[in-house]
Amino acid sequence: MPLLYSNPHALISIPSLLQYHFLVFILALTAVLGNVISLEAPSLVFWRVSIAGLAMLAWLTVTCPAMLRLSPRRALAVFNVGLLQGAHWVCFFLSVSLSSVSVALAAFATISLFTSISEPLIERRAFRLGELLCGGIVISGILLITGGIDPNHKFGLLVGLAGALLHAIFPVLNRDLAAKGTPPKSMLLYGMGGACLMSAIILPFLSPYHLQAPSRSDWIPLLTLSILCTTIAHTWNIRLLRRLTAYTANLTMNFEPVWGILLGAVIFQEYTELKTSFYLGAILIILANFIDPWLKKARACKL
Repeated sequence: MPLLYSNPHALISIPSLLQYHFLVFILALTAVLGNVISLEAPSLVFWRVSIAGLAMLAWLTVTCPAMLRLSPRRALAVFNVGLLQGAHWVCFFLSVSLSSVSVALAAFATISLFTSISEPLIERRAFRLGELLCGGIVISGILLITGGIDPNHKFGLLVGLAGALLHAIFPVLNRDLAAKGTPPKSMLLYGMGGACLMSAIILPFLSPYHLQAPSRSDWIPLLTLSILCTTIAHTWNIRLLRRLTAYTANLTMNFEPVWGILLGAVIFQEYTELKTSFYLGAILIILANFIDPWLKKARACKL
């Protein structure tokens, strides 16, 4: 598994943006796996981050024990980002259960719009018209993809939008921590601790009776979700954020709902539900991903 290899330049020969697109395809499996696993959202997140954290702990103990140690201040900063990440995951899986995979993924794709606002505020830089424009294009695509929401799904959409807002914040913070030299694997380990605590805090409010245990049929998709889509994917994500802006990363992440809905259509035989509006919306999202780097290149040429 090259993503956990200790050489930070192991994948540098592949363009960062291309790596990120492949990463997004892996992350698109998240909604599909979440739909297969029978656990409720808080329990699912608790087990996911616990397994992911233990996997990273075991890996670092064997390969690089020094990465287990961070300064108290740095460890607390990473832990706090993990709290936000845990809340995002609970919102995402709760949105799936309250509405549908399509609605949850459509809400998730609004992160580029939220990031076009959150990143300038956090980094104290000027707003960029091009980023706001691409965010608006993505919103138009999402409205087309949704194609009219059942009234019973509106609360699920709101929960999904709350999760998208959270997702627009923590990559900016992660990129700052990575830029300061925090090892990606250490970030994932301590971040999973924060996410685990957040899911445990939310658990009594959404699942007041008990922490659900995975059934026998849950283990394979749960381990895939935890190891491939969390331990490996998020370590890779943090590494790539050193070479990409949070906005470009989040805009590329808008392919996740497109891939996720298509995978759901094939795996769950939902292709009959995909209307022309879905394909038009997907085209708009893809268009936004081409416009963003073009605008950045044009701006760089003028400087």
